[in-house]
Order: sequence, then C-alpha cells, then structure tokens
Amino acid sequence: MRRLSLAITVLLVPLVALFAVRRPATVAKRPAERELAVGQVLGAAPEAGFLRAGAPRTFRFPADHGPHPGYRNEWWYFTGNLADAGGRRFGYQLTFFRVALTPKPPQRASQWAASEIYMAHFALTDVAGRRFRCAERFSRAALGLAGAGGNPLTVRLEDWSATETSPHPWAVRLSALDGDTAIDLDLRSLTPEVLNGEGGLSRKGSRPGDASYYYSVPRLATGGTVRVGGQTYRVAGSSWLDREWSTSALEPGQVGWDWFALQLDDGRDLMFYRLRRSDGSTDPHSGGTLVAADGKAQPLRLEDVQLESTRWWKSQKSGARYPTNWRLRVPSRGVELEISPRLDDQELAGSFRYWEGAVAVRGLNGSPSGAGYLELTGYPPPQIRRP
Repeated sequence: MRRLSLAITVLLVPLVALFAVRRPATVAKRPAERELAVGQVLGAAPEAGFLRAGAPRTFRFPADHGPHPGYRNEWWYFTGNLADAGGRRFGYQLTFFRVALTPKPPQRASQWAASEIYMAHFALTDVAGRRFRCAERFSRAALGLAGAGGNPLTVRLEDWSATETSPHPWAVRLSALDGDTAIDLDLRSLTPEVLNGEGGLSRKGSRPGDASYYYSVPRLATGGTVRVGGQTYRVAGSSWLDREWSTSALEPGQVGWDWFALQLDDGRDLMFYRLRRSDGSTDPHSGGTLVAADGKAQPLRLEDVQLESTRWWKSQKSGARYPTNWRLRVPSRGVELEISPRLDDQELAGSFRYWEGAVAVRGLNGSPSGAGYLELTGYPPPQIRRP
C-alpha cells in the first residue's frame, strides 16, 4: 500500500526527465516543496491510456520481479534489520520507483529521449551510533542512467542497484553508496512470494481501478557489509521486499497511512496498513496479511486488527508529529504486540517528508517478539494545512 505516493512524487519535479539529479535528502528545499502533501498529489485522476489494476491476475515468478510496462507507477521496496557479530544493530531502506511519462514509449531516435523516470531512496539507521542517514536521487531512463529489466531482474539508478543473482531460491544483491554511507548486501528468499489483498489485487478505494497489484517477499536472509562514518561492518539479518505496480491514486479524503511490516520470532510475518482520512477516521479499505511460518497467507481485514498509538514524537527539523509507538492486536490469531522505534528520528526529508524506520517488536501475553519496519505518511508540519 505505502508505495503509491512516493512513486508519483517524481511527476512533480519540473523537467526531471531532462536532467539527472543527485540530491541528498538533507539539502534545503524550496518552500513549495516543503508544502507538498500526499493527498494533494494523489487526488488527480489517472491519465488515459495507462493500464489499470482492475481484476485479479495470474502471477509468474521470477518474471514478475521485473518491470510491468503500461502501468504508470511501479516500485521495488527493500527494508531490513541487520547486526554485526558484536550485536551492533542497523536498519536500512533501499527503494526504486519507476514512473512512466506516457502509456507507450514514443518513437524517437535521440539517445536523450526518455519515456520513464526513476526515483530512489537510500536510508541507514545506525542504532548504537544514534545516527540516521538518508539520500534521494532522480534520473531519466536514458543514456544508461537508470532503468529496469527482468529475467533476471536488474533495476538501478546510477550506481544504486538491485540485481537478481538466483531464480530459485530467489536471490538479489543490493548496492548503494552516498558519501560515507553504503550497503553491499546479498538477499536470499526464505519464504515464497505472498500475494496481498484479493489474490494480489490490493484495492485502495471504492472507485474502479483504485487498486494495485501487490506482493511481498516477507523474509529474506541477508548478509554483507554496511559502511557508516568511515567504518565498515560485516552484518547479517533479515530483509523484506514489497512490490507494487498500478496507475491508481488515493481517493479524495484519504490523506496518508500507517504501514507495518513485522517479522516475528516464531516465523510468522505480519503486514498491515491503516489508511487515514482527513477527518481522522480510518478508511475501510485498510488491510493486510498474516503469513504463517510455512508461508501460508491469511488476509487481514480492518475489523481483524486492533491498532492503538501509544506515543508521539515531534521532529525538530520539520515540526511534524508522528505516532512512532504502537500496540497492535490480532485477537483471532493470539497476536498482541508492542512496537517501538530503534531511533525516534528516522524522518526522511526528500521531495516528500515522511517517517520510515527500523522498529523493535515486543510480544505481550505470550505473543512472540520480533523486528520490522514502520512507515508513517501524511503527517504535515503545523504550518501546512491539508486541502
């Protein structure tokens, strides 16, 4: 669910298809950029000619790890929790967004011509060092600057990349470098792909086509290196991949979401997103998936999950307040969890400002503990008013 808005943000950057841009997320932005909100961007109707996610489809792997031309937005979203041999913890995020400018590539001879643009986010949480680093890049799909292909999967933006290394079990190598922060990781799937929603069709609203094709690989064994502050650490841990493609937009009145991806110590995995409306209520299209240790997935409806925010954190950079601590229950499955951030300040300040970071999971009343990632979007600073 969460991936929709970030891909479409690329469309807001003037002339990005004409220039390759490398911009650290810490660079000061223009006032107009600071005022962009998810609801303002995603309220527009999709352009004609693009394919829509309107009905369940047959998924084929590993082919569907590759790009899906004809849809306006697509993303590859990797997050994970890692540690070195001494127990030093890290969280990471590496995400690639593909946005089509036209439904079909125009026939132009110029090597500079591009019908797609790419955006990528790279973030690293150094828990012991109390540091959070993040960066953002844009580029057009021309001159070898960015692109994606399948069989095997390769997606990259300049020297940031995700490259498939094995089809069965599916494996991928991630590489990213920004200043003194870098990752070089090998991921191998421990569970099969999980289709979210209605057999992979994830409905976001009541209008026809307000949906995406959405699957996850919720548990990937991960090993490699992390570099931060000039020091390199050999790490191991677990990652999560989310994949979506669509042409959809949020419905009017939907302003953001709270998204949870949790890996529990008993082998189960839990994904849930709470869509929020402008009046503060929870949208009925909220939902998720609970995956058993054997890979069997159970859809979660809004009424299956009880969610309560227990603590808010205020950013000193933007003034925005985020509900970073939670209690999540799935009574029918005996799940009761307390969720807290590894660091409070895991706010990304790129074209859109949002909170996403590594979290610890403590089991209550016999539930297992674990780790995961949390994303919070649509929480504006005090001076920004929603439409």
